[in-house]
Amino acid sequence: MLKERLAAAEKDVLVSMVKIAQQRRMEGSKGVWQVFLNEHDRKIVAGLSDPSKRSVDVLVYFLETFKVLEWHSNREAVFGLIKNSSTDREKLVRLTYEHPDYSSSYSFNSYDEDWVVTSMGDISRSSEILAVDCEMVECEDGTEPVVKVCVVDEKFKVKLNKLVNPNKPVKDYRTEITGITAQDLEGVTCSLADVQKSLEKLLPDGTILIGHSLNCDLKALKLDHGRVIDTSLVFRRADGKRNSLSDLCKVVLKRDVREEGAQHNCLDDAVAAMKLVKHVLEKGFDEAMKVFSDYLSKQLFLYRIPDYLSEEELRAIVPMDSAVVLKLRYQQRAKTYSATAFFKDQDEANYTFQSIECDEVKDTNGLQQKLISVQPKSEKCASGCIHVRKMVRDDDSPVPDSSLRKRQIKEAVEPSNEELQKNSDCLKRGKIIQLLQEQLQYCKNSSKY
Repeated sequence: MLKERLAAAEKDVLVSMVKIAQQRRMEGSKGVWQVFLNEHDRKIVAGLSDPSKRSVDVLVYFLETFKVLEWHSNREAVFGLIKNSSTDREKLVRLTYEHPDYSSSYSFNSYDEDWVVTSMGDISRSSEILAVDCEMVECEDGTEPVVKVCVVDEKFKVKLNKLVNPNKPVKDYRTEITGITAQDLEGVTCSLADVQKSLEKLLPDGTILIGHSLNCDLKALKLDHGRVIDTSLVFRRADGKRNSLSDLCKVVLKRDVREEGAQHNCLDDAVAAMKLVKHVLEKGFDEAMKVFSDYLSKQLFLYRIPDYLSEEELRAIVPMDSAVVLKLRYQQRAKTYSATAFFKDQDEANYTFQSIECDEVKDTNGLQQKLISVQPKSEKCASGCIHVRKMVRDDDSPVPDSSLRKRQIKEAVEPSNEELQKNSDCLKRGKIIQLLQEQLQYCKNSSKY
């Protein structure tokens, strides 16, 4: 029985898994941890919500309806491997894990019944890499199901190229983005469950899965895979924002994702993500990052620009040559907008920044910026303050993480040394967690939550 095998695990292992469930607010058939305690273990103890203060029986009872076992062992296995491996591929996995956004972006509801958590198997046996990209539509119920999925290997051989029936009324096919029309899905019988089965077969023994903003694809596929390279996180920016796949390809690969005028196809995006990773593996990460850093150093970012200012007026306030390209970004119903200024080189960008006669301050990411006060021509408009910010730091220091971000990463990815040693021993022995993993399919089929 599952309960007996859970009970055979060391208490430290059980406590670690319950803590993960706490941090992610995971809710099983008995509710979240605190609700579960109120209903099933009302004993008043010091540190009421601390799992270590509860009995093994209580911990086992809580874990029975969750799929945290695979999630926990997968993350432990990946983290142990990337800490002890010096290969370039594992370095890219580590860079993905170490990004401040990893914790929040890759915390899925994979304990839900219709999710699949892939098995890592003997993770050290595989160095295979696959790239995936999906297209999603908007349905009338507000969900965004996947309607197409493409997978390529490192030789760019297509391993999967499937249209998927969302099995619900579609409100918006987003054809200009997805390239998918209603006619494309006529007669399609492939379901999400079918695609999940295909992907499980493609991802044995900890295969590395690559993608750009891969968390969005995994969420749509309802697939939790622990060993990933996310190109939107690997190429880390000092301002914390993610780069578009199009920008990365233009700057790093010196090519577009697809030919000009070509219809959108998620296969192109999967190939582009694979090309980025292969380029880094062949040329070296430092060289690829230098190319991208040089590209950012030629820019200035302008934000909180009052919406009553035209581009011409903006150029008059921020001293820029007419040859400087301004890319404006507007948001609906917003009273301000932003713009990126592209200069011919870093010297010109720095000269423009220094010519602004305002005090220099730093933003929360340590980037230098200047604030320009703007007085409106009409009393109906409010005064404003344009922020002009550099895109790179002059000292080229690493991106600072707030204490909160560091704590989130540590909690979600890195266990304590003591826990890591004990849990790694369990994984190596294969006596406890491996047996529990084998029972997870039984949980999925028999537990309804």
